[in-house]
Amino acid sequence: MKLHDLVPNPGSKKNRKRVGRGISAGQGKTAGRGTKGAGARSGEGGHLYRQGGNLPFYRRLPFIRGEGFTPPNQVDYNEVNLDQLSEAFKANADVTPESLADAHLLRDSRNPIVILGRGEMKHALNIRAHRVSAGAKAKIEKAGGSVELINKE
Repeated sequence: MKLHDLVPNPGSKKNRKRVGRGISAGQGKTAGRGTKGAGARSGEGGHLYRQGGNLPFYRRLPFIRGEGFTPPNQVDYNEVNLDQLSEAFKANADVTPESLADAHLLRDSRNPIVILGRGEMKHALNIRAHRVSAGAKAKIEKAGGSVELINKE
């Protein structure tokens, strides 16, 4: 096979319709736009904001606009619950951000970690995290584990 033997599949290529090129072409005069009206004019179907008496598109959308703002310094935490820790780690294991990432329990390893109190602790764990809820801390210590807080960088 040579380069000049390459051809597209039959029917895969189609010539574009050349409208407005005279009556013999079959799409002359009004070029398939009908007669008169906005659809026949150039520039029709333009911007979303002008709809000639209808409620504009951007005001029809169901969003609430102008309601406050997103705080620029808000912290997004990786939330890990006690039941997840009990399943993923053996007794007396060290739970660190690195070990949580290895266990695929973090959504984004760049974000700090918060331990939440859903579920029960089946065995003692040594936990190092950026934040621990009061209920989670009580359950961890009741099971014989320890909690150490890490300072955020």
